Amino acid sequence: MFRLPDFRYSERTIFLRLDLNSPIKDGRIISDARFRAALPTLRYLVEQGARVVVGTHQGKPYEDDYVTTEEHARILERLLGAPVGYVDDILGTCARSSITSLRDGEVLMLENLRFSAEDVESKPFKMCEKTHFVRKLSPLFDYVVVDAFATAHRSHPSLVGFSRIKPTIQGFLMEREIDALKKAYESPDRPRVYVLGGAKVGDSIRVIKNVLIRRKADVILTGGLVGNIFTLAKGFHIGDSNIRFLEEKGLLKYVETAERVLNEFYPLIKTPVDFAVEYKGERLEVDLLSDSKYLFDEHQIMDIGSRTVEKYGEILADAAVIVANGPMGVFELEDFAVGTVGVFRAIADSKAFSVVGGGHSIASLEKYNIKGIDHISTGGGAMLAFFEGRELPVIRALRESYRRFSGTHKR
Repeated sequence: MFRLPDFRYSERTIFLRLDLNSPIKDGRIISDARFRAALPTLRYLVEQGARVVVGTHQGKPYEDDYVTTEEHARILERLLGAPVGYVDDILGTCARSSITSLRDGEVLMLENLRFSAEDVESKPFKMCEKTHFVRKLSPLFDYVVVDAFATAHRSHPSLVGFSRIKPTIQGFLMEREIDALKKAYESPDRPRVYVLGGAKVGDSIRVIKNVLIRRKADVILTGGLVGNIFTLAKGFHIGDSNIRFLEEKGLLKYVETAERVLNEFYPLIKTPVDFAVEYKGERLEVDLLSDSKYLFDEHQIMDIGSRTVEKYGEILADAAVIVANGPMGVFELEDFAVGTVGVFRAIADSKAFSVVGGGHSIASLEKYNIKGIDHISTGGGAMLAFFEGRELPVIRALRESYRRFSGTHKR
């Protein structure tokens, strides 16, 4: 794949595809983590004299976080310490005119790319190349730089559509992400521990199957809704209220699959031995085998318990490689952050090479100031897709672009 230093950027117009999709509260961005992660690539291009056109998406249609990228431009401007223009357009006359007016070292932010209907759904490369988005904008760009790892598992025009038309280059963040995930996945060091929590049950099950079948993992620790499903699959009753919640979320369908995985790999998949519920306004820990487990019928599981944190901590302390995705519970509430904080601190304190990813995981690390993780991935879904053993569309696009243009470009 092409790397940033492979090209000369002065007097060149670059389309820089970032993933600045960020949490929104009351209409405002509340975390600049992804902006800071992408800053080295943007700064490098500006310092090299490139004319940079930044494209990013924000939210999904009809959801509260589906907003304009004007604030994104202002945040990027503050972090970069240089002007970042903004155009309320994507591929129309106004956008194209603004792009062609750029001078060396200037930066322009396009409108939310998902305001273009073509950039919402994944399509094959050939269809992406034929979109108005690619056909209108490709004549204006010399090179494309993709530094949007968090969306690397999607095949959208802005991510893969230029790769066989223009030299497409991995940014510093993309390169760092791929190197770290490959190191964790391919490491021969043992034991290798995967910690899977959160609500992405289907994705997590596919990761578990892949890493155990391919002997990439030695132990799986579960928490969050993933842990609830596997606890249920082991035959434990986790209470009527929790079963109803899983049903409402459409997750009960995974119990049968989890049972099959357990039948094949039972000793390697660990589930919580106790949980925490909210009882009379306070955290109450309930052992799965105690007489108090009747409380699960009326009270929703909010976190793993302290005994589980202790047992998981012992396993993590001896690990050589740790991959973690998703929180152990409702970490946003301090009383129910015990599991997430305890497990992530155990990861940080271990001597293992550690990779942690997922939006909620990153938020919990920031909120509780947990330091010591070797690599914090900006992508949750993309990271899970990688450890499922799938080839990510964006990585495939970068490789195809290299094969097509490696003999033609000049530094």
